[in-house]
Amino acid sequence: MSEVYALRRTRLRECCNAGGSAAALVTRPANVRYLAGPAPEGAVLLLSQTEDFLVCAGLPDDRGEQSRPDEELRVHVVPGTGGDPAVEAAGLAAAGGADSLAVEEHHLTVTRHRALRSVAPGLRLADVGGAVEQLRVVKDEEEISCLRIGAEIADQALGELLESILVGRTERHLALELERRLVDHGADGPAFATSVATGPNAGRPGHRPTDRRVEEGDFLSVCLGAAYRGYRCEIGRTFVIGTAPADWQIELYDLVFTAQRAGRESLVPGAACRDVDRAARQVLDSAGYAAALPALTGHGVGLEIDEDPQLTPGTMGKLDACVPVTVEPGVHLPGRGGVRIDDTLVVRPEADGGPELLTITTKELLAL
Repeated sequence: MSEVYALRRTRLRECCNAGGSAAALVTRPANVRYLAGPAPEGAVLLLSQTEDFLVCAGLPDDRGEQSRPDEELRVHVVPGTGGDPAVEAAGLAAAGGADSLAVEEHHLTVTRHRALRSVAPGLRLADVGGAVEQLRVVKDEEEISCLRIGAEIADQALGELLESILVGRTERHLALELERRLVDHGADGPAFATSVATGPNAGRPGHRPTDRRVEEGDFLSVCLGAAYRGYRCEIGRTFVIGTAPADWQIELYDLVFTAQRAGRESLVPGAACRDVDRAARQVLDSAGYAAALPALTGHGVGLEIDEDPQLTPGTMGKLDACVPVTVEPGVHLPGRGGVRIDDTLVVRPEADGGPELLTITTKELLAL
């Protein structure tokens, strides 16, 4: 992986040099991980003219290869206690002769920005913008492999839950059990807070589990994800509790399923992000559910659960190959519940078989 990290840092350095900055300071945790590998909490990365530094408040973890940063980086520990690695890094850049430093202004607080200026008043601070985030959009096959394993773990945890008795158990209890199962099967932990929603809560995006108990006749919607080696995937499914779903539940489920399939099938390299959103959205819109739709159809995933690209009506970009995204349309009807179906896929060209589905739990409407 050292060569991979080095190449990523070279690409960022070229971007900064083109903007007139001889050095760069990366502070956003996901971006530090992307460029340096696993790093201690609060660590920052300094790309200087002569050498790259991982600046930390304490020594990196040495428990195994998967928990250590890139061995090619020079680790610099902030002396004393309570020091800010970002401020220390700015001092190193100035001491190394840099006259400008590109920083992630979208991540720095005003207080931290002032501290950087204070420690190195002769250093011109420039904005690197979202350069690292843009580098992260297209994944290499090692990154996709981590997402694939995470998806397998999430599928396995969900499948085991569906084999258990559900009636009478609370949303909160089911969510905690899912998160335990994720860890049992090898995940670093949940990719985000697991959502379990029953009855009138079902289908609500971002629902936080409550003490409501599962009842016969409920829709049960579940959204979970596994983090594996830092990479995060997402899966969402909706089921019916009882022997058979009601007619309105079948109708609503089939409609959301059709919308989700339309979105999945439009994931081809070169497709406009807003066209993917439109493909799924127009199915639900034409059925009269425009007011019940979420703001987006999907989003990128990777070291964070919500990355670029965003699949929304207003997004202007286009999809590239090897970009993992979610497709997650849903409808929530206040007081009744609803349906959400959510998959993680990787954009692939038709010659490679089209979009690669990572989350494979059945999308058939199951009565549990």
